[in-house]
Amino acid sequence: MNKPRRPDLTTSTPAGAGPRTDLPRVTLGVLCIAGLILAAFWVLRPFIGPAIWAAMIVVATWPLMRRLQTRLWNRRSAAVAVMTLALLILFVLPVALIIATLVQNTNEISAAIKQLSQLRMPTAPAWLAALPLVGERIRVFWETTVAAGSAELWPQIQPHVGQVARWLLAQVGGVGFLMAQVLLIVVMSALMYSQGEVAAGGLLRFGRRLAGEHGEATVVLVGQAIRGVALGVGVTAVVQSVLGGIGLAVAGVPYAGLLSGAMLVLCLAQVGPVLVLLPAVVWLYWTGDHGWGTFLAVVTVVVCTLDNFLRPMLIRMGADLPLLLIFIGVIGGLLAFGLVGIFVGPVVLAVVYTLLQAWVLEAPDETPPPG
Repeated sequence: MNKPRRPDLTTSTPAGAGPRTDLPRVTLGVLCIAGLILAAFWVLRPFIGPAIWAAMIVVATWPLMRRLQTRLWNRRSAAVAVMTLALLILFVLPVALIIATLVQNTNEISAAIKQLSQLRMPTAPAWLAALPLVGERIRVFWETTVAAGSAELWPQIQPHVGQVARWLLAQVGGVGFLMAQVLLIVVMSALMYSQGEVAAGGLLRFGRRLAGEHGEATVVLVGQAIRGVALGVGVTAVVQSVLGGIGLAVAGVPYAGLLSGAMLVLCLAQVGPVLVLLPAVVWLYWTGDHGWGTFLAVVTVVVCTLDNFLRPMLIRMGADLPLLLIFIGVIGGLLAFGLVGIFVGPVVLAVVYTLLQAWVLEAPDETPPPG
């Protein structure tokens, strides 16, 4: 007598039901894919930062490269060579000049720091007390400082000067790494310039494959946001640092080139040039050069207020996005991701804002009919 066969639980399915999902196989497949992605990320991790910077630069300057290619008999190689040379001059040369200036003037900087203990502050100018709200407090602080003398103030300042000096020495060790990163950014930018259409087409196809027409529109929006931030933040920072540097050089402030580089970094970080220009104004009044001090004070007011109307105008030229969204993205991205977050933050917020806006506007009208 034959025994009844036991049903095969791994292959049999109830009547009318589809095939059962092989859960262990799917789980292992997902884990393998995740492992490969993590391994690829680990390998590419040293190149992610330079690649992001290169992509931002190429997207922001792509129209300029296309116009340059048209002027150079439609030769892409010539346009890429000119743009690469311009990036070398723009990024590598200033870093090299700053390092050379610090190395060549080490003795002068040390001597200037030692002379701080021998300086004597002049009396407060008469117009200082007339300033509204803060004028009297500044005058009292000034007179208290003069009465104390620099000999008593130097022991209080010296520990902070030592901390700054140690920080600068620690940063010098990363100069070689910084130069390597800058050169890598320039090389990646040249490669992206030469294959820009291929990369853009691949991104558009990826966006279309991911979310259809909305995905493709999102990729286009990312490019517009990058270009808007580059125009609004980058160009404004360059204009402010150049005008501030010219004012420092005309007023006779030493190390105007080095201070201009510091202003550029502060403007990119959305701090503004006031941290460089205001101490220079105080130094000119301190040395008794009131005429040039007043001139530099006027330049400081003009340069520091320039971004209030120049940045919004340039951002609107690149992308039609709310200015508050761009500003929050710049500040939040800078705090979250560092200097590259200046571009990453606004791009992320722009994509999220656009997707949410499209989702809300495409919602079906659920208003009940009248009556």
